[in-house]
Amino acid sequence: MAGLGAETVHRNARLGRAALAAGLVTVFVVVGALGVYRYARGFWLYRGFPPPNDPAFVSSKGVAERIYVASAALGRSQPVDVYLPPGYSSAASSHRRYPVFYLLHGFPGRPGAFLETVRMGVVEDVLVARHRIRPVILALPFGSTGTFTDKEWVDGVRPHEGWATFVSRDLVRAVDSRFRTIPTGTARAIGGLSEGGYGAIDIALHHPREFRVVESWSGYERADPIRSIFGRDRARLAANSPLLQIGRAAPALRAARTRFWFYSGSDDRLLTQNRRFAAELQRLHLPYRFFVRRGGHNWALWRGNAAVALLAAARHLA
Repeated sequence: MAGLGAETVHRNARLGRAALAAGLVTVFVVVGALGVYRYARGFWLYRGFPPPNDPAFVSSKGVAERIYVASAALGRSQPVDVYLPPGYSSAASSHRRYPVFYLLHGFPGRPGAFLETVRMGVVEDVLVARHRIRPVILALPFGSTGTFTDKEWVDGVRPHEGWATFVSRDLVRAVDSRFRTIPTGTARAIGGLSEGGYGAIDIALHHPREFRVVESWSGYERADPIRSIFGRDRARLAANSPLLQIGRAAPALRAARTRFWFYSGSDDRLLTQNRRFAAELQRLHLPYRFFVRRGGHNWALWRGNAAVALLAAARHLA
C-alpha cells in the first residue's frame, strides 16, 4: 500500500508538472498573440510611425469627434470624423466661424488615418500655435461601406451609390448646420490622398461653386473602369475622368476662382497623369500649383507634406 501510495504521488506530481507546463505554454501563446495583435493594430493605425502627440509648446489643442450624416444619396447614415480646431469650444470664440477642409481617404482606407497616420490634428495644432494659419475645421468622411470596398468617391450606376453627391451636398449641408462654419464655397477646401485625391478633383469639377481650393496628394485624373461602380457605362466613365472633363468645366471653375494644388512622388506610376493634368490647367489658364516630391505612393510622403498641404488650403480660404 505504501509503495502504491508513493507511485500515486509521483504520478500526480508528473501530471501537475505537465499541467503547469501546458499552462505556461498557453500563457506564452496568449501573451504572444496579444503582442502580435497590438503590433498589427498599431501598424494599421500608425503605419510604423509613432502615435500622434502634440509637442510641449502647444497649449491649446483641437478635439476630434464622430458624427453620423443621414444621406439621401446613400440611403443611410454615414460616419464622419470631424476635427474642431484649437479654441473652437472656448468662450472667447463662441461667435467665431470657421472655414472647412474636407479630406477624402484612399483605398483601402478610413477617415481616421488622416488623424492617426498623417496626424493632421497635430499639424493644425502646431500651425495655429505658431500663428501660421487661422484655425480650420477638418471634415473626414467615410467614403465606403467597408475598409476594403472600393467606391472611388463617384456616383455609381447602382441605387444608393451617390458618393459624390453625399460629399458635395449631404455632407456639406450637415457640417454647415452642426458647426460654426462659413457656409460658402469660398471658405471650403476639398482634398484627399490617392483615390481621395482623384475624388476631390472629380467632385470639384462637377460642383465648382462648393469648393474654392482643390488638393490632390498622389491622386489621379483618369477613372478606373471598375465594373461594380461604372458598369458598362462608358459615358459615365468619361464624365468622371478629370483629364477629359477639365476643358468643359474650366469656365465655371474660372468664375468660382477655384485653385488646384497637387503633387506626386517621383517614383509614383501616376506621375504622368498628374503632369498631363498640370499641362491642361496651364493651357486653360486655371490657377494651380503642381510639384514633384522625392518618393513613391506611400504614407511617408503624405505625412511629410501634411503641413504644406494645410497651409496651402488655409491661405486661400475666406
